[in-house]
Amino acid sequence: MSDMPSRRQAKVRATLYLSRELLNEARNAAVFLAGYPARLTLTKLAEEALREQLDRLKEQYNGGEDFPQRDDDLRGGRPIAA
Repeated sequence: MSDMPSRRQAKVRATLYLSRELLNEARNAAVFLAGYPARLTLTKLAEEALREQLDRLKEQYNGGEDFPQRDDDLRGGRPIAA
């Protein structure tokens, strides 16, 4: 069983705030690599980057295991202080 989402898996909309420069670079890459062989989309780029980072964070901070399911929705605002 793969951790990668299947093509048939429903997508949901997420609102994120990114720096203008990062978003512009991601859009440039998606347009440049849209055709064969990469067939890259902005969604595919974001999903693959998030998956790779989540896998790294699980290994580094949670023994490779999935993080516990949260009880509440994520709140916006300043990050929680360490």
